[in-house]
Amino acid sequence: MLGVARRMLRRSDLAEDAVQDALVLIWRRAHQYDPERGHARGWIFTILRNRCLTMLRHEDRGETTDPADERAVDDAFDRLPQSLDLRACLDGLEPETRRAILSSYVLGHSHGEIAGRMDAPLGSVKSWLRRGLVKLRECLT
Repeated sequence: MLGVARRMLRRSDLAEDAVQDALVLIWRRAHQYDPERGHARGWIFTILRNRCLTMLRHEDRGETTDPADERAVDDAFDRLPQSLDLRACLDGLEPETRRAILSSYVLGHSHGEIAGRMDAPLGSVKSWLRRGLVKLRECLT
């Protein structure tokens, strides 16, 4: 599966994410498999192929970092008053987690765009965002 994903996506990190996503989909949709419609292997690789195509279509990964975007993220954080709870909570996050969250909410970047701009695997960016938002929720309550 990883070989097929690598050939389609031409990037190892994206291929690993695609295989992981496909395996989760296979697990969740196992009840939908119908042996009368074909072999399990074909069904599995169809799910993987569709996941790869979706990633190619929707995960616009900008590989270059726009300095204006970097400044906008830094400026957004710097403009928060020191007395604001949100600033203290954001300051308590790891730098890459804070940057990913601010890129998402300030600039409206997708997970794929953030991954490309931060030169990080897509799965890591998704994890940073998920864990960071949980920490922010806990900190702000």
